[in-house]
Amino acid sequence: MTVIVAAGIPAALVAKAVTTTIPIVFETGSNPVEVGLVASLNRPGGNLTGVTSLNVEVGSKRLELLHELVPTTRSIALLVNPATPANAEAQSRNLDAAARSLGLQLHVLHASTEGDFDTVFASLVQLGAGALAIANDPFFYSRSEQLAALTVRHAVPTIFSYREFVAAGGLMSYGGSLTDAYRLTGIYTGQILKGDKPANMPVQQATKIELFINLKTAKALGLTVPLIMQMTADEVIE
Repeated sequence: MTVIVAAGIPAALVAKAVTTTIPIVFETGSNPVEVGLVASLNRPGGNLTGVTSLNVEVGSKRLELLHELVPTTRSIALLVNPATPANAEAQSRNLDAAARSLGLQLHVLHASTEGDFDTVFASLVQLGAGALAIANDPFFYSRSEQLAALTVRHAVPTIFSYREFVAAGGLMSYGGSLTDAYRLTGIYTGQILKGDKPANMPVQQATKIELFINLKTAKALGLTVPLIMQMTADEVIE
């Protein structure tokens, strides 16, 4: 039996458009019902099932952590990818509500190509945004190192979803564990290879959440990372 494994929304949507018979196992940090991958989490139906990680859902907590490190700023920006509109809209909506509850103004910026990045960072200055949150999106994940370098160069306190961003010099990440999600994806793929049907396999949720902090970057930005935050982090890079 053949199984297609698709990491991220774009890959999963392409695979879904290509076949209605070959089983597809996806891994995504977004709600697969909202983006049109499956009809229901409990009963996916069709030839798709997969694993979700807690990334969109923890967006408000991501904003709270960033605000805790940059408490004096009243204006924060969110970078989304308009090429994945359902994902971008869901995260914009969630973070706008979180920003209002914290008394912050949220500016939503867009990038779907690398050429957009310079415009984004120029806009941060024009808007007077004191910090940046990067939305969970495969396009941004694949450019973690580039984005980290830009946030360091422009001295913008930034939070993203993945450790790769922090390891490359970004300030902080908070989100679902990719290792945990891929482990569950592998288990589901194995079950399908043994004969299980995707339609009868509920979409699983990887529940492990990880916090990574780059202390060297924090010091370069003149930020003080609370000791309790350092103690609860999965890793502090110095």
